[in-house]
Amino acid sequence: MFSFSTAMRLLLLAAPAVLVSAAPASIPETQQLETRQSSSYWVANIARNGKVFNNTGFGPIFRNVKDAPYGAAGDGTTDDTNAINLAISAGGTCGQYCDSSTKAPAIIYFPPGKYLVSKPIIQNYFTQLIGDANNPPTLLASSSFAGIAVVDSDPYDNTGANWWINQNNFYRQVRNFVIDITALPSTEGAGIHWQVAQATSIQNVTFNMNKDTSSANAQKGIFMDNGSGGFFGDLTFNGGGFGAWLGNQQFTTRNLVFNGCNTAFFMNWNWGWTLKSATINNCKVGVDIATGPANQSVGSLVFLDSQISNTPVGVNTSFSINPESVPVNGGTLYIENVDMSNNVPTAVQGDTGTQILPGNTVIQSWGQGTSYTGSSGSRIQAALSAPSKASSLMAGNKVFERSKPQYETVTSSSFVSVISSGAVGDGVTDDTQAIQNVFNKIEDGQIVYFDHGLYRVTDTIKVPKNVKITGEIWPVIAANGSTFGDPTNPKPLFQVGQPGDSGAVEMSDLVFGNIGPAPGAVLIEWNLQSAQGASGMWDVHARVGGYNGTNQGMNCYHNENVTFAEKSQDYKTECQGVFAMLHITSSASGAYLENTWFWTADHSLDTGGSPQIDIYTGRGVLIESPGPTWLYGTASEHSVLYNYQLSGAQNIWMGMIQSETPYFQPNPVAPQGISGTLPSDPTFNCQADDTTCDAWGLRIVNSSSVFVYSGGLYSFFNNYGQDCLNDNPQDCQKNMVAVDGSSNVHLFALSTKASVNMITENDGATDDAKDADNRGVFPAVVVQWTDGSSSNGPNNSTEPSGSSSASLVAPSSAASSAVASSAAASSPIASAPGVQSSAVSVVSSAAALASPAPSSPAYVATDVKYTTILVTATTTVTA
Repeated sequence: MFSFSTAMRLLLLAAPAVLVSAAPASIPETQQLETRQSSSYWVANIARNGKVFNNTGFGPIFRNVKDAPYGAAGDGTTDDTNAINLAISAGGTCGQYCDSSTKAPAIIYFPPGKYLVSKPIIQNYFTQLIGDANNPPTLLASSSFAGIAVVDSDPYDNTGANWWINQNNFYRQVRNFVIDITALPSTEGAGIHWQVAQATSIQNVTFNMNKDTSSANAQKGIFMDNGSGGFFGDLTFNGGGFGAWLGNQQFTTRNLVFNGCNTAFFMNWNWGWTLKSATINNCKVGVDIATGPANQSVGSLVFLDSQISNTPVGVNTSFSINPESVPVNGGTLYIENVDMSNNVPTAVQGDTGTQILPGNTVIQSWGQGTSYTGSSGSRIQAALSAPSKASSLMAGNKVFERSKPQYETVTSSSFVSVISSGAVGDGVTDDTQAIQNVFNKIEDGQIVYFDHGLYRVTDTIKVPKNVKITGEIWPVIAANGSTFGDPTNPKPLFQVGQPGDSGAVEMSDLVFGNIGPAPGAVLIEWNLQSAQGASGMWDVHARVGGYNGTNQGMNCYHNENVTFAEKSQDYKTECQGVFAMLHITSSASGAYLENTWFWTADHSLDTGGSPQIDIYTGRGVLIESPGPTWLYGTASEHSVLYNYQLSGAQNIWMGMIQSETPYFQPNPVAPQGISGTLPSDPTFNCQADDTTCDAWGLRIVNSSSVFVYSGGLYSFFNNYGQDCLNDNPQDCQKNMVAVDGSSNVHLFALSTKASVNMITENDGATDDAKDADNRGVFPAVVVQWTDGSSSNGPNNSTEPSGSSSASLVAPSSAASSAVASSAAASSPIASAPGVQSSAVSVVSSAAALASPAPSSPAYVATDVKYTTILVTATTTVTA
């Protein structure tokens, strides 16, 4: 029997710990290959030449779970738990008591088969669990399975503490699996416990669960109780009480299929979430964000380009205008292009079972929250007018999307290893020419393969206009030397195409960074013109400072008690980052980004205790493209001038962008700390400690047709202090989003934290939306903001809020017959509290060793990163 009280404190800052957990000694690669199991997928067969900088004793990087000495059987009857966990932990990967590490990467490969497990598979930090993409293996929970989930990305120890700080739980992948928990009672079990942060993903996974339709069914495909993500997509959930049971700061999810789940998509808490291209079939509730109008724990949700069928309730919400929700904008919701025409009697339902919006139609545009046109705002719960987008952004009636390529039909002989071609990847050797030679000689049908390593590059790598590139668990391509030392003459590190080039370039599983200061480096410059879907970056990240080999760690340790003049003497040169992390130029079109994180380090990943550091990078993401350009699940953090800027750009679609202001600002104020300028840079004229001169989260300048479908832009500190997070006012900085000289700009479910002004226009002369007027669960949030040049405000229908309007497609004839019974069917569940009571069923009896997140929390946070979150449950959980 396990019970936790109705009040539980989760301490988010773990004590300093050793670098890596105790584990078996390194296993020689030759021994590891002795019994390598056959598989047609290239990942199983490619030669392994990767190396880890400054950790020569670590290895191997690649581990096939069936190989000796691990010895998983994969026959569906042998218990493979220990074999799989040995494959993950062997050689000293980053497990319990390891805060984080880039020095212990591991690919855990599963050939086709059925792998029976009786306890969780514990995924250590900086590991990838990869199944055969052509014949995905099954992870099969035994009938005696005991634990929180089949795969656990962040275990709880006996005290209720996690192994890793969930907001710092970076660099993980799970892809190409079937996870089956049908042997368990319907009252327990989960597929994946996914408590993660940036640079993480789940792809191409099917979850099979019990099809019990009673309220006792508590099985979950994904159980996510905390974190700061993130992205997952291309997933299927069959059965279960909850397809996905979710709580995270911000997240993007795409292409999810739910079949026969009691509740398909349950949101326990968030600050913001983008749910796109979901297909929900034969469920009781499609999307549930109801946590009680007086106790909202869901910040906002954007739900678009989706389809729900044969499901009584499309969306369950507890947002309320009268009386006002608490907090006032908690439960903000925007729906666009969601087809509920096939037997979905209620499109949106209140938490008491009241029908807010009828179903059996296509919801073209509908929202609840505070809506702004320019500086004019009002609280709404009504139909809206969907913004018109250029056909180049669209695939039919949906925004274009493309899954990460996995090259399932390509043989390993088609991959050209850069190490086999002469590069070294040891962080010392100059690999510039060797890498350039690979690109100069690459042939049609070949794929450039960066073996794991740290590649020192001293001049621009020119990437040809037609090439595919992938990496072995995030190798680092790093700028170093005098070419990248002059911020008045910036140079690209990785130049994708030349201006005027047309072609197709794919990049995946790479990291771009620096070795020492590189204030003149543009890490990625994208010039290529591409047809829709031809080019993109998936799981490609920038990481500046704070990791093994960068020479910017404890020497850049922050000190909030020194003046900038003192910092300049000790830190400025040594701790300069890069000029910009990504520049999509005015020559480029057709760039597609998915799950990309552009991070200037705020702490060291390879020092125990994650000490905070100051690195000065000029710019995050700069987009000047005429479009189309798509950004799915991107983050850009800690640049001095801005994290995102669109300058002279057009036809830009962004789904959940996330940023953080540098923690050290305004000591110094921007632009101090960097040198070199661009014509489009913002102007700062401030005295010391003026929060007007903190980095912009997002600038939209002289641009048009910009569509942001959820954003979380945060300021958590003022010179590392947090008094600015106090309620009145929340003023860590003055401004966060600027829209200047631009038109047809549409921002949906925009969240900002501790910025006095959420959105400004006219070079800051007009303060459109203020933090104090739009408080949400933790950040402030508005359901939409538009500049007013293209109407998408509340639909001017004479029908009351919550009823159908002219923006809704007429019901189909078949659906119309179902409307008559909608009153009886409008509340297939009792009410939100009832749903949440079942949601909190502990995943299994072994969860007595853990402390799962409670249901229906009163979510109170003073600082998400380093202090305490108070979570108050409304029920007692037993198992």
